[in-house]
This record gives sequence, C-alpha cells and structure tokens, in this order.
Amino acid sequence: MIGLATASSGARETDWLLGSLVGASGLVLALVMGLMFIYVIRYRHDSALDRGSVVQKTWRIEVGWTAATLAVFFGLFIWGANLFIRINLPQDNPLTINVVGKQWMWKIEHPGGEKEINALHIPVGRNVQLLLTSEDVIHDFGLPAFRLKRDVLPGRLEAMWLHADKVGDYRVFCDQFCGTDHSAMIGTVTVMEPEDYQAWLERNGASTSLVAAGQALFIRYGCAGCHQAGLSGGGGTVRAPSLNGLFGSPVPLADGTTVTADEKYIHDSILYPKLQVVASYDPVMPSFQSVIAEEDLVRIVAYIKSLSPHAFAAGDRPQ
Repeated sequence: MIGLATASSGARETDWLLGSLVGASGLVLALVMGLMFIYVIRYRHDSALDRGSVVQKTWRIEVGWTAATLAVFFGLFIWGANLFIRINLPQDNPLTINVVGKQWMWKIEHPGGEKEINALHIPVGRNVQLLLTSEDVIHDFGLPAFRLKRDVLPGRLEAMWLHADKVGDYRVFCDQFCGTDHSAMIGTVTVMEPEDYQAWLERNGASTSLVAAGQALFIRYGCAGCHQAGLSGGGGTVRAPSLNGLFGSPVPLADGTTVTADEKYIHDSILYPKLQVVASYDPVMPSFQSVIAEEDLVRIVAYIKSLSPHAFAAGDRPQ
C-alpha cells in the first residue's frame, strides 16, 4: 500500500489533476514538435513545394490553437485552485491531533493524552485536524497516500486536514532535510474502522488527558495569575482578557482589525504576545518563547480551547 496508494478522495482527484496537466502538456508538445518536424521535412532547402505568399497566410489558425491551449490550461488552473482551497478548508467536527517534529522523530498526542512516536492512528471517514509544530529545525510532514505535505516550523502552528476513506497503513516522511538522520524520520499512518480506533484508544489510554495536563501547565506557568479562566484564585491585579469562551470567537485588535481565535492565534499569542494586541488592553504580557516547550504549549492551547463550549465535537471532549 506504499507505492501509489491513495487514502482519500482528495488524493485521487490530485492524481487526475496531475494526469490531466501532463496529458495536456504532452499534446501541446506533440503538436508543436510534430508541426516543426513536418515543416522541416516538407519545406527543406531543395524542396519544390510552393511556399505561397505573405498575403495568402492567415492568422486564424494561429490564434485559434493558442486560444484553445490557453483555455485548457486556465481550466486546469481553476481546477487546481479549487482543489487546493477544498483540501485546506476547516472541516466540521474534527478530531484534533497534535504533531511535534523533533530531530529525528514525529511525536503525536491525541486529545485523551494517548501518545505515539512515528505512528499516527486515525479513524476512517472522520475529519481529522493535525496541528503541526517543531521543537528544533524546519521539518516537513509528508503524507504521499493523501498527496499532502506541510512545512513544520519552530515557533509556529500549522494545520493539516485529513479525511481518509480507505482503511490501511500508509507512510509518513519528513520532506525537508533536517539533519544527519533525516532519512530515518519515517512513520506510519494507520487508518482504522471507528470501533477499532476506539478500542486502540482504550488500550493505550493515558492517565491524564491533554486538557487536564494543559490546565496544570496553565497554573504552573502563572497564566492563571492574570487571565481569569474559571480557576479559583485566577485573575490578579493585572488587567488581562478572560479566556472563557475565547476559542472560535472574533477578537478585536488594537490596530482596528479583527481575527478569529483559533489554535494558531492562541499559540502565537503565547509566544509573540505583542504581535496581535487585543483592543483596550495594554501590551504587558511577556513572551514565553524558549520558556515553554512546544509539547507543553500544545497542551496549554488544548486547555484554553476547552474553555469554549463549542471547542470539541460531541463525544470528543476529554474528561
């Protein structure tokens, strides 16, 4: 299932798009080179064929095949742009899984706290959101069977959306050279039936969920001292925005713009708090860059996300 395997409808459509692009390019190449070959032979130096006069030549054929070629390739461009938008649009009720790249492994953590190294288990027929970041250098999370890849950058949170429709085992690669053991940074995605996935979660259950671990870290790093988050003792003398119901809500900024508080916004606000300052609040929050490890940061983001009533799909909220 490793070679040209496809695990999603998006992968198969990508293959059709690339095949169409190669086919159209091949036809144009054959037409141009074929005509050139014919004219070289027919109108060689010692040929007695009448070459006609300039007045007899027409521009209609030239304009016609050029316009037809332009229309075909413009149609392929529209198809490709539409496919790109569809595979990157946020999906409803996703299962969110965190992926942290580190020389030279992929560290995966599920909402219930289940952890994996160089392995990812997901249910078939379910929208899955992968939140990707790196602890050290630039990596690239590549899923050939899904025809997807995403740069994994230190200090940034990127999202990748999956919807597998075929059960099986598929490869994961790092598609960005990241050091001496880059070639060993290989893993496996296992797509399972929903009941098998649930059984796998139960077999690999963690003592602490992602949200519970994030709540403990939220207190340990002093976040509760400024941000009232429904915790006893939360909210000190510093005036800071409340985090209750933050995730998924519009946030007005000091520069007059408005952003939606998704995982990336929360992640970046912790590391780079002065980039997007909330309106009517002073930019007094310190940066936690190089203070909080990425693995801890994804847990804190999960906890802040859980403070919104619509953060998780039904049945996915960690207990």
